[in-house]
Amino acid sequence: MKNDREGQAAIITNADYSKIRNKIKSRKYKLLFDLAWYTGERWGALVQLRVADVFAKDGNPREYINFRARTRKAKPNILGKAQQAKHKNRQVPVHPVLKEILLGYKPESDSVWLFPSRDDDKSITLRRADTILRAAVDKAGLSAIGISTHSTRRSFITNLANKGINLAMIKKITGHADLKVLSAYIEVSDDDMKNAIATL
Repeated sequence: MKNDREGQAAIITNADYSKIRNKIKSRKYKLLFDLAWYTGERWGALVQLRVADVFAKDGNPREYINFRARTRKAKPNILGKAQQAKHKNRQVPVHPVLKEILLGYKPESDSVWLFPSRDDDKSITLRRADTILRAAVDKAGLSAIGISTHSTRRSFITNLANKGINLAMIKKITGHADLKVLSAYIEVSDDDMKNAIATL
């Protein structure tokens, strides 16, 4: 649990997701939260999404959301110190619920950014997104459990694992380079362990 910015970000339940979403007033920022929930991408990449990464020229949602390499966290390169860490594109299939949300959404301005700042020339900052999320979490009465922007990524990965999706597939979906790093995202409760043993 992450309290006072220490430790792991808390996992968000479906009920928590609904409570937080209901406290976000702007359609634009509801969409930001939905994209975080249904793609499991880091918020630093989410705020840098361009309209063209999500919507086709005809205004319809794309089948895959494209997270551009330069917006994503770099993967360490193990081939030597001389080589820099590599960024990789990540394409995520659009969940049916997210597709419905996107079908009902029209970008607010002529900006290239899906989440433009007030001057439209830039996207909103990660700090701004964090402030919006924290305000909604507080209004939902959930501030004590340690929710942060990283909670949606941990929740996405844990939910996939709980549905029985194997780690190799989750690694491909999330773009992790290392299974060890990925496994640290997955929350395992005492009940999960009991249920696992019960399957033997």
